[in-house]
Amino acid sequence: MKIGAIIQARISSTRLPRKVLKELPYGSRITVLQQIIRRLKKSNKIKEIIVATTKNKGDREIIKIAKKEDVKWFKGSEYDVLGRFYLAAKENNLDIIVRITGDCPCIDPKVVDLVIDKHLKSNSDYTSNILKRTFPHGLDTEVLNFNALKKAYSEAKEDFEREHVCPYIHKSKPHLFKITNVKAPANLCAPDIRITLDTEEDYALLCLVFDYLYSKNNAFKTIDLIHLFKEKPWIGYINKGIIQKKALKTLNEEIAEAIRVLDLQGLHKAKKLLKTIKLEESK
Repeated sequence: MKIGAIIQARISSTRLPRKVLKELPYGSRITVLQQIIRRLKKSNKIKEIIVATTKNKGDREIIKIAKKEDVKWFKGSEYDVLGRFYLAAKENNLDIIVRITGDCPCIDPKVVDLVIDKHLKSNSDYTSNILKRTFPHGLDTEVLNFNALKKAYSEAKEDFEREHVCPYIHKSKPHLFKITNVKAPANLCAPDIRITLDTEEDYALLCLVFDYLYSKNNAFKTIDLIHLFKEKPWIGYINKGIIQKKALKTLNEEIAEAIRVLDLQGLHKAKKLLKTIKLEESK
C-alpha cells in the first residue's frame, strides 16, 4: 500500500499572490513551500511527496522548488483542482492520498501521521481533522482512498466540488462514503489559533512564530505553538479579524456568508438588501 502526500500549490492565490514563495523565517531564503515539504518529510507514514501545481508559466517557480527539495511534481488544471489531484495520484500509483494545501507552513508530521493512522484503523474512505475543528487552523490534513478520489473525480459536477477536491465526499454525498473526523487530544486542542497563510496579517503572524520557535527547533511541534500563544496571547490579535474562505454549496449559503461578513463590517444597508434576496430565493 502506497501512501503519498499531494501538496496543492500555485502562485496566483487570490488574497495573497505568491504566498507559497514567501520566506519563512523572514529573510531566510527558505520558502513557505519548502517548509511544508521539509516538515512532511519527517512523517513516518508518508512514502512519497508530490507537489501538484498548474500549467501556468508562473508556476514553473514551484516546480523548481520541488526539484530542489527532491520531491515529485505534477502540472494540471488551475481551476479543476479535483482533477489535478486525481491525475497526480493516478500518475504516481497512490493507494492513500494525504491532501495538504500550500498555506500550512506549520504542518505537523505527528498530526499528519495521527490522521493517517486513524484512517487506516477505521477503514474509512475519507478521514480529516477539519470537519469539526479542534486542532489549530493550519494543521489541516485530509486522507482519502484512491477509489474515493476516483469516484469524486468521475461524478462531481458543481464548481465548488471541483475547486476544493473533497467537498463531493464530505459535503455533497457523505452517505456514499465512510467518513471519520479526528479530534485533537486535550493538550493540542486549540481551534482558535490561526497559523494558516491567506493574508498579509497571517504572514506577519507566521513571521513572528518562526522568529520565536524556528531558531530553537526547526521542526517545532504543535505543542510548542500552543505554548507560545499561551505565553504571548497578543500574537493572536494580529490576524484575529481574518475571515476564512469556505467551500459553499448553494446560493443561499453564499448569501448567508456574505451577510455575516457585511455585519462584521457594519455595512447594514447592503446586509438588508441581501436578506431580501435570500428571502426571494427561498420562496
